[in-house]
Amino acid sequence: MSNNLKYGTIGSPEALELADKYGDHNYLPLPVVIAKGEGVFMWDPEGNRYYDFLSAHSTLNQGHCHPKIIKALCDQAQILTLTTRAVMDNKLGEYEKFITEYFGYEMVMPMNSGAEGMEAAMKIVRKWAYNVKGVEDDKAIIIFTENNFHGRSIALVSGSSNPHYYKGYGPLLPGIAKVPFNDSNALKDFLVENGKNVAAFFVEPIQGEAGVFVPDDGYLKSCFDLCKEHNVLFVADEIQSGLARTGKLLGCDHDNVRPDVLVLGKSLSGGVLPVSAVLADREIILQIEPGQHGSTFAGFPLAGVVVKAALEVVRDENLAENALELGEYFRKEIRSIKHPMLTLVRGRGLLNAIVVKPKDGLEAWDVCLMLKDKGLICKPTHRHTIRMAPPLIITKEQMVECVHIIKDVFNAL
Repeated sequence: MSNNLKYGTIGSPEALELADKYGDHNYLPLPVVIAKGEGVFMWDPEGNRYYDFLSAHSTLNQGHCHPKIIKALCDQAQILTLTTRAVMDNKLGEYEKFITEYFGYEMVMPMNSGAEGMEAAMKIVRKWAYNVKGVEDDKAIIIFTENNFHGRSIALVSGSSNPHYYKGYGPLLPGIAKVPFNDSNALKDFLVENGKNVAAFFVEPIQGEAGVFVPDDGYLKSCFDLCKEHNVLFVADEIQSGLARTGKLLGCDHDNVRPDVLVLGKSLSGGVLPVSAVLADREIILQIEPGQHGSTFAGFPLAGVVVKAALEVVRDENLAENALELGEYFRKEIRSIKHPMLTLVRGRGLLNAIVVKPKDGLEAWDVCLMLKDKGLICKPTHRHTIRMAPPLIITKEQMVECVHIIKDVFNAL
């Protein structure tokens, strides 16, 4: 045990060494160890404080350890945590009523991780295609967009266009097609040719993992209209772009689109539990019959109570409005930086990215290391793009300080 620790029982070097020796190597994390989180801040075991500009990939929209969410978690944890769906508990129906009314759908299928939610959506839309649309057995097609990221299951990487995600895992799932993102004409051409067999079109309102690619205004609406024309379900993966992150409750709200199927996750629980949800109307959800899909923890009582508190925080603390205002400020200030390495700033709300051009042997990873040393945590995606996504509870004063940190780093470069 180190003597200079402020949090926990082991220091950063020991934590990094143990994880490297005994844990999987699925990730390449920054060389920083987090021992405490509160609001927009994180601390390492030695007590160094950092601004969190990762938000666990938009899982912490409400900030670390929001007191209302933590209270809901602790209160329910002392009463009932899990029953499984073999019986009914007294929290599930209350949660289902709340979340469906909150987002304006008739029914919900509770799940756990975002990937589970997407898998459930894939099964639902295929069932709908066979039972309602009348697609011939085993002929249903699901359309994904290129450069998407919906998760890492076999089914979801089958819809990826990035070999890093799917190579080495074949044979991949059949019945999947891909069209370019932000190109409604490509979707139109595919539907004209194959529409009778298409079950659904899956799309992220903003491609987060790909590098925060924001589509043109009207793109989502054009795709939605094409789906209606060809009797195809429009499925929105709002796991990262939803829950106020982009300056509206949902990313699709920027185009006034109500998806046929809405998949939520990440900050649905405020970063407290792994929870996801698939929302749709009765005719779609009820294609799945008893015993055809499920998960031991799906809809467990602890989750329902926590989600209700987390969604109330999004609404009552005006997180969408804050994200809209501070996102505009952030992009304006970062775009004012004149530096040969900083080539592009893009985003919507508080889901933003800066594109860094390598120079003198330095690239985005090195910029992130310098930001870490100055007390701000972020990380590259796809090597040259740094995603910037702080908790939505961040204040204007805090954002001003963070902008100064970023400017100081580029000045130092």
